[in-house]
Amino acid sequence: MRKKILAANWKMYKTPDQAREFFRDFLPLIHGPEHNEDRDEIVVCPTYLAIDAAIHAVQGSNVAIGAQDFYWEKDGAFTGEVNAAMLVAVGVTHVIIGHSERRQYFGETDDTVNLKLKSAAEAGLIPIVCVGEVLEEREAGLTDDVLRRQCLRAFHKVSAKKAVNLVVAYEPVWAIGTGKTATPQMAADAHAIIRSQAAESFGQEFAGKLRILYGGSVKPENAHALMSEEEIDGALVGGASLDPKSFAAIVKY
Repeated sequence: MRKKILAANWKMYKTPDQAREFFRDFLPLIHGPEHNEDRDEIVVCPTYLAIDAAIHAVQGSNVAIGAQDFYWEKDGAFTGEVNAAMLVAVGVTHVIIGHSERRQYFGETDDTVNLKLKSAAEAGLIPIVCVGEVLEEREAGLTDDVLRRQCLRAFHKVSAKKAVNLVVAYEPVWAIGTGKTATPQMAADAHAIIRSQAAESFGQEFAGKLRILYGGSVKPENAHALMSEEEIDGALVGGASLDPKSFAAIVKY
């Protein structure tokens, strides 16, 4: 059985104080007697400035803290950037790579995703690599081609040994923040494509263990149906993760 991951992407929301308030309310909701704390991996990805507050707030719990992005170089004159070693040094365990908003607004490409995946794997971070098609691509019947291309380029020259902790998140771009959600079947089909590409890149055994998350308007109302699909190994949650009750309901699906 692949252990599911419920990951929160807070995007550009929450100050350090707001992060502390969130965890003060959230942790008691997920640590009740009815919840099996070992069942799933729970990760919250705040902004860089709230990471330290978040790490202190979750001490003693089973919640891990991730980052939303980083730069692939080890160090250098890269104003405004943060590298993998810096994330590890403050206690970050996971990092989101190639989120559709990074691709859309900040010019990230399949090639920069590949560079970041290599750097994260080298540093021992758990990379959550995002892939997904835009509406025009889905309507043109190109979903399979887009997912295969994104995976192939992201995984280029990465060994199965180095990628051992790899997580992939399928996020249909047309479903992010729109209220539209891929049906559980559509998501499962896309995940099967990603898994078959992983088998080509890393081998069948690796692909069988690879955890593939769904991201795109995940809410308490649809979490259970999505998580019930055999191909779906968790969720990357945006807006619904900003409210402690809402994210706790998703975690308890």
